Formats: sequence, C-alpha cells, structure tokens
Amino acid sequence: MYDTVFLLVKATIQTKHKTAHEAITEIQQQATCTITNTKKVKIKKLKFMDYKLKV
Repeated sequence: MYDTVFLLVKATIQTKHKTAHEAITEIQQQATCTITNTKKVKIKKLKFMDYKLKV
C-alpha cells in the first residue's frame, strides 16, 4: 500500500534573527532530517514542506 503521511516536528529554538520568519526560513534551507525505514515501512520520498508566515 502507498500513502502520504504528514509528520510534524516541534523545535524549540533560540535565535539572533529579528523575526521568527527569518529563523524559519534559515531552518527550512539548511536543516537536515533523518527518518529511516522500519521493518514494515519503507520511506519512498521525504522533503521539508515550506511554512509560509504572514508578515
């Protein structure tokens, strides 16, 4: 069976950026994430989704 699931990540951060938007943009561009296969689940594709903030 193929399906799409959305996994949320909670991150507590400290930043020198002036706005949360700048910090989120930096994280989206430079962060890495490792999610591995399990015995019954094979990861086919993984990507960070853009989070748009209203400024």
